[in-house]
Amino acid sequence: MDRYDDLIIGTGQAGPALAERLAKAGRRVAVIEKGRFGGTCVNNGCTPTKTLVASAYVARQARRAAEYGVAIGGPVTVDMARVKARKDALTNRSTQGVEKWMRTLPNTTVYQGHARFVDAHTLKVDSNTLTAERIFINVGGRPYIPDLPGLNRLPYLTNETMMDVDFLPEHLIVVGGSYVGLEFGQMYRRFGSRVTIVEMGPRLIGREDPDVSDAIKDILAAEEIDIRVNAKCVALEAANGGVAVKVDCSNGPPTVAGSHVLLAVGRVPNTDDLGLREAGIESDAHGFIKVDDTLRTNVSNVYALGDCNGRGAFTHTAYNDFEIVADNLLSGANRKVSDRIPIYGLFTDPPLGRVGMTEAEARHAGCKLLMGRLPMSKVARAREKGETQGFMKVLVDADSSRILGAAILGVGGDEAVHSLVDAMYARLPYVAVQHGVRIHPTVSELIPTILGELEPSA
Repeated sequence: MDRYDDLIIGTGQAGPALAERLAKAGRRVAVIEKGRFGGTCVNNGCTPTKTLVASAYVARQARRAAEYGVAIGGPVTVDMARVKARKDALTNRSTQGVEKWMRTLPNTTVYQGHARFVDAHTLKVDSNTLTAERIFINVGGRPYIPDLPGLNRLPYLTNETMMDVDFLPEHLIVVGGSYVGLEFGQMYRRFGSRVTIVEMGPRLIGREDPDVSDAIKDILAAEEIDIRVNAKCVALEAANGGVAVKVDCSNGPPTVAGSHVLLAVGRVPNTDDLGLREAGIESDAHGFIKVDDTLRTNVSNVYALGDCNGRGAFTHTAYNDFEIVADNLLSGANRKVSDRIPIYGLFTDPPLGRVGMTEAEARHAGCKLLMGRLPMSKVARAREKGETQGFMKVLVDADSSRILGAAILGVGGDEAVHSLVDAMYARLPYVAVQHGVRIHPTVSELIPTILGELEPSA
C-alpha cells in the first residue's frame, strides 16, 4: 500500500492546480488519471471547440468579404482535414502541457489507471492500492446518451466524437437546442453543411429569457439553419445511407432525414464507476456527488470539485472550486460556493455573455426591477465591424440599486459582460458603473449609457 497525504482523482481544471498548491505546501500528493490529461476543457470542450469556432468564423467572414470592400478570387471552401489538424495541434499542446506539469511537480506521483474507492481513505488504481488523509474527486462528466429506439444500431456523434471528424457532413442533424448543440450547429453550417437543430422544448436554450432565445433563433435562421422546436426526438432509423430522426411534434414533418446526427442533450457525471458506495459517499439521483458550501462531501475527508458535484458546469467554476478548497484548507479562509455569481458564455457568433440572474429569475425572486436594453445596432463598434446582431440587457434591483444580472448578446459580449462583475461582487450601486469612463469605440462603453436609461419593469 502506497501512503500519501492527498489523493486527487482526475486532471481536469481543478485537479492539477490543487495538486500544485498542496505539493508546494509540503504535502505528499498522488494524482490519478485514467485517460488523457486535462479533462473535458482541454480534450473535447473549450480548447478544441473554440478553435473550431474560430475556423468557422473566418469562413463566414471570407464569404462576407465583399461587404467590407475585399475581393476574394473565387468561392470560399473549407479544408476540414486542415481545420481538424489545427484543432488537434492546439489540443495536444495543452494536453501534453498538463501531463508534463504533473509529472515534473515536486512531491507528486502520477498514476495512470482507473481509480475506485475501497473505503473512505483508500483507492485501488489497477494493481496499486493508495491511501491518504484526504481525497479529492475531479472526474468531470461525459455526454448523456438517451435510450432511444434505433440508437444501438446506428452511428451517432457526440461532442467528444465530433473531435475526430475530418470531413464535412452533408446534412448534420443536431438533437438538442442548448449551448453545445447551437455552437456545433452554427459551426458546421459555416463549414458548409446543411444543418437542422431539433429541440424538444418550445424554444432554444430554455434556461435563458425568451428575448435572448428568440434573438439567437433569428441569428441562426439567418444563416439558413433549419430549427425545429417543440419536437421531441423519439427514435432513430437508417435512411438513404444516412439517418432519420423521428420526432413527436405538432408542427412540421414527423421525420428529419440527414447524413449524420449529433446528440447534444446534456451531460452526466463520471461517478458511476468510482465505488462511491464503498466509501459511503452520497450522490443525487443524477449521479452528482453531494457537497456542502465548501465542496466537502458527507464523508469529511473527501471533496468533490468540478462538473461531478453539480455545482457548476464550466471550466471557470471548476477552477473556482479549486480556489475555494485550497484557500480554506491551506490559508484558513472561509470561502463558499454560494458566494459565486453565475457567469458563462454561449460561443455562437455573435456570442452571449451572461452574468447573474435572468429576468425570469429576478421576477421569481420578487425583485422590483429596473431594466435597460439596447440593440447592438446602436453600438458604434458593432456597426464599424459590420456585426450588429443582438442586444444588451441589464437588470437592477430598484430598492438596493445593485446590479442583478445582464445578458449581452452581440459582438464582444463574452468580454463586455465582465465589466459588470466586479461591481456585482463588491455590491456597489449601479451608478458606480454608470459614472465610469470607458474607451471609445468599444462595446463596453454603452453599458453606462444603458444604466443611465433604466426604466421600471413590471
